[in-house]
Amino acid sequence: MENILEVTNLCKKYDNFELKNITFNLPKGMIMGFIGENGAGKTTTIKAILNIIKSYSGEIKILGLNNREYEKKIKEDIAVVLDDMFFPEILTPNDINNIMKSIYKNWDSKMFFKYLQKFSLLPNEQIKTFSKGMRKKLEIITALSHHPKLLILDEPTSGLDPIARDEILEIFQSILEKDECSILLSSHITTDLEHIADYITFINHGEILLSKTTNELLEKYGIAKCTEAEFKKIAKNDYLKYKKTKYEYEVLVPNKKDFKEKYGIAIIDKITLDDLMVLMIKGEK
Repeated sequence: MENILEVTNLCKKYDNFELKNITFNLPKGMIMGFIGENGAGKTTTIKAILNIIKSYSGEIKILGLNNREYEKKIKEDIAVVLDDMFFPEILTPNDINNIMKSIYKNWDSKMFFKYLQKFSLLPNEQIKTFSKGMRKKLEIITALSHHPKLLILDEPTSGLDPIARDEILEIFQSILEKDECSILLSSHITTDLEHIADYITFINHGEILLSKTTNELLEKYGIAKCTEAEFKKIAKNDYLKYKKTKYEYEVLVPNKKDFKEKYGIAIIDKITLDDLMVLMIKGEK
């Protein structure tokens, strides 16, 4: 499968934080959820991909091209929505259309106005009159309207109500149906990612803990519930992390079926991405 984004052994050191050999691939036409705690390294990784941070080691390729050597060439094919992005409030969507069509050769005014209409954003209204959800929709619509091959989003649905979040997720799914766009989506709202992400990459303290398909994580991984006596019989290489509660042990296992056959433990719950994050970060090995 062709990769749109390839990050290999990315390292970046600060006084109090370090990215350590960050490696993952985003295939063409797929959505990757990028998860981790605040300060885990998600935004730093994204800024390196965008060449905002330049002094790092390792290699980043976008569309098969080194992002530092071919920055200008690949710029046309990338769109970005960062958490702290904003348009000047005095602008209108009409103003944005006029600005963007002078910047991007692939700017699609027809598509831009179609999405404005679909999400009830008035083209002549100043942005200062828009709600937070409306502004975020405008940012995403703008990012998509030059037909990027890679869309990078940092917390695009943070702070939005469920209706606005659902509408934004609908935009992502509709664009993937029509274009061969890949999406790297950093988000703390893991329930959204469970519904739309094809892959999950989990970063913690500047290190990738795992990068797998969402289906594998949600279908194969599980939480075994067992007694202390049962837990003591489990080989360490058959589980990832565990947590001792008042009444039982909760054990994160990478393959529910194999684990159940080997140990005969009856209760193995399905996992959520929230469960995975909590046990991987706070659990014991």
